[in-house]
Amino acid sequence: MLLAKIAEGDSRAFKEIYDNYYQRIYHFAFRLLQSRAVAQEVLQETMLKLWQLGDQLYKIDNLEAYLHKIVRHHAIDLLRKRELSARVEAEISYTSAEAHNETEEHILLKETRRILEEGIRQLPKQQHLVYQLCQQQGLKYEEAAARLNISHGTVQTHMKLALKFLRRYMQEHTDVAILLVICHLL
Repeated sequence: MLLAKIAEGDSRAFKEIYDNYYQRIYHFAFRLLQSRAVAQEVLQETMLKLWQLGDQLYKIDNLEAYLHKIVRHHAIDLLRKRELSARVEAEISYTSAEAHNETEEHILLKETRRILEEGIRQLPKQQHLVYQLCQQQGLKYEEAAARLNISHGTVQTHMKLALKFLRRYMQEHTDVAILLVICHLL
């Protein structure tokens, strides 16, 4: 019944499901990932995915099992990325220790900066403004809120969304930069 309401866009039904499941889903994610911050992020991603399912919600028979499945997939993806990142870092460290060549690090840093700037350009206008004021100009949230004539909470929300987007964007695009450096090293 609640899933049908969510499929129709009922935010109260979504809040009810969120309130009923968030602790169980958070604890499950924490057991898998052993990080409060990452577990919270996975919880948010899971609930966002549930909200976005639309008509597919009608196909769900056991909501808790379905939510656990989403969490498990997110956790596996994160663990794979961590493992790949650890292997790449170990390879880079090993090669760097042998070669002591700053050129590769410069290339990686330059490529990483380019990717970050590309991600910043893709932010929605308001998130871009908030990011620019707080991260690049060093303003506090209250100062940015006053300058943009919006509330502190709105600044905080825009910043959170901007950082989340940039974190995901960097994860998706820096693997290519790292591989380019590794290929350059070989």
